[in-house]
Amino acid sequence: MSTAKTKIEKIERRHRRIRATISGTEERPRLSVFRSNKGMYVQLINDDKGHTLAQAHSADAKTAGIELAKKAKALKITKVVFDRGGYLYTGKIKAIADAAREGGLIF
Repeated sequence: MSTAKTKIEKIERRHRRIRATISGTEERPRLSVFRSNKGMYVQLINDDKGHTLAQAHSADAKTAGIELAKKAKALKITKVVFDRGGYLYTGKIKAIADAAREGGLIF
């Protein structure tokens, strides 16, 4: 038997490990990131109630991060918990985080 994991299995395993420790609240919602082949999707989630407070998507990571930060400011949200979704904190994931910080979010 091979113990080699596929890329998707590794991402899902990391995501489960991350989600075991972080959770979004009303005061500090979770900034969740999802990558697809077509674009980047980001959401602000209140896990206590199970509600999505704001969402944004774009083919460009920086645009998605800035757009979500604007929506968060409109909702008077400044502090969030960053959920990288099991992806490594490089490239597009880092670009989203940096853009959200530029937009005024603190994490």
